[in-house]
Amino acid sequence: MNDQQRFLEIKDKIVNQQREKNGIGTLSEKTIHAVLKEYYAPNLDDHEIPIEGYVADIYVNDTIIEIQNGNFNKIRAKLERFLPLYPVTVVYPMPYTKWLIWIDEETGQISKKHKSPKRGNPYEVFVELYKIKSYVKHKNFNLKITMLDLEEFRLLNGWSRDRKKGSVRYDRIPLEIANELEFNCEKDYMQLVPFDMPERFTVKDYAKAAKVSRSVAGTALNMLYYIGVVNRIGKIGNAILYKVED
Repeated sequence: MNDQQRFLEIKDKIVNQQREKNGIGTLSEKTIHAVLKEYYAPNLDDHEIPIEGYVADIYVNDTIIEIQNGNFNKIRAKLERFLPLYPVTVVYPMPYTKWLIWIDEETGQISKKHKSPKRGNPYEVFVELYKIKSYVKHKNFNLKITMLDLEEFRLLNGWSRDRKKGSVRYDRIPLEIANELEFNCEKDYMQLVPFDMPERFTVKDYAKAAKVSRSVAGTALNMLYYIGVVNRIGKIGNAILYKVED
């Protein structure tokens, strides 16, 4: 049985359990978290383990795995306690291909799913990594980006006329793993330097190649410089020039 097949079986089991417990059409707010926790640690005895005054999502073979859907600020305190003692892998689930489904709370009606034109972009992980910048270079820190095809359920409760803008995300149901990127040492972050970059480049060049905003590109290069993947070699006008570290 390949990993993709095992992932699908875990997903179906958890979604069906939630619907049986909470009612047809009702889902948990953390389905992705639950599925990935069992996928990366099939033995449920390894889940939710008290360590150093906190609860680790997974503790197995003397290592800790934390699954964080976003807002990495929330794991700063855990990293402070865990990293001096154990290798820690932060798993960051990111949408790759996404289908949107709308729920009308008043009628209970669920819309047909529509494919979002936006593709997931792993370069955007730097926005979260910046929040835990002081821990990223620790010898026990590891990162895994899990790119998922998924269905996103949203409530029709936004402020716009169609009630979509400003709406609340209800749940995300993973369909399959599109890709996994692992970062266990400084060199691994070369995966987040676009291959077609010029030898010397600016934030603007990086933004164009990575297909991110200049703000995200600036944060990315700030982090890549801090990690030691790129170096600052001067300026062209007011723009800092970067070069990949040899």
